[in-house]
Amino acid sequence: MIRQRVALVALSAFAVLGMTSVVTPASRADAAAQASRDDGPVIVAHRGASGYRPEHTLAAYELAARMGADYLEPDLVTTKDGVLVARHEPEIGGTTDVADHPEFAGRKTTKVVDGAPVTGWFAEDFTLAELKTLRAKERIPQLRPNNTIYDGRFEVPTLQEVIDLTKRLSRELRRPIGIYPETKHPTYFAEQGLPLEPALVRTLDRNGLNHPGARVYVQSFEVGNLQRLDRQLRVPLVQLIAGSGAPYDFVASGDERTYDDLVTPRGLAAIARYAEGIGPAKDRIIPTDAQGYLAEPTTLVDDAHAAGLTVHPWTFRAENAFLPADFDSSADPAAWGDILAEHEAFLATGIDGLFADHPDIAVEAARSLTTGT
Repeated sequence: MIRQRVALVALSAFAVLGMTSVVTPASRADAAAQASRDDGPVIVAHRGASGYRPEHTLAAYELAARMGADYLEPDLVTTKDGVLVARHEPEIGGTTDVADHPEFAGRKTTKVVDGAPVTGWFAEDFTLAELKTLRAKERIPQLRPNNTIYDGRFEVPTLQEVIDLTKRLSRELRRPIGIYPETKHPTYFAEQGLPLEPALVRTLDRNGLNHPGARVYVQSFEVGNLQRLDRQLRVPLVQLIAGSGAPYDFVASGDERTYDDLVTPRGLAAIARYAEGIGPAKDRIIPTDAQGYLAEPTTLVDDAHAAGLTVHPWTFRAENAFLPADFDSSADPAAWGDILAEHEAFLATGIDGLFADHPDIAVEAARSLTTGT
């Protein structure tokens, strides 16, 4: 069975929960590499099984685990009372039914998020109790109309609830289910007086998950917060890299470096001083040409590996709207194309894992790679 070796890793991880030791960055890097080597490519359920259920709901996370995902990815924002919850962005109007609650109509406002004005309702303006009165809805109904049948059924989960779910499912499924949290817009939340990082560290500490054997990665599109977390966390850190632009903390501080600078050999060596992996936009692994077809792979995977970094690109989705033209099934953007072929093309580059909205398909692609069938 493809995931049997992971169970052995989990048993050794559980055995050291009560032990204290001096942990070096190298041991975190070893943990990140081991997670990939022991079971083939790491499959990260992007916001849960978000191709089948509204994203960032316990239903989406549970389905992803049952489909075989190794890690569940909660994007983290915070409530007014400092509780970390799973939402794609601080603005929650696009992913909840808050607009249908007249008692919250007066909370609609415009804020500047990473330099751009955003109008809506914001998680940090709600207490957890208030947020729990809302229900999730599908974020992209035009592409995932089937998911809309679940609108209004599921709460906004806390990070603690996601962790509790992984513990229950790890016991039930008899294999470890990890978490891969992302700190969303850390500069923005620091400006709101509600920094994400202290609550994240406390939560991982409280749950015995701040050690190299824990099934945890922590990721961010910004650099400074990962550098600070490097001094507080003993789990692998992952530098996210967008297809264009720059980390917002660079922009805010006047640093002229961009994501392009981070993927050079020099930039990757700098990342390796505080992180164990990179999470690049998939186009940085295999770009597309002017017609949308796959071009030749870049050297990024080899360059990252040379720097000692694992590589987990994002995001793989089955709908034609998100696929390279090579794999489109029709002109209908919501129809599914040949996502298995896309997975296979990217896995052939030597990536160590990937983020998928349809984790069952990613698991099948990884199984085929591992078994040769």
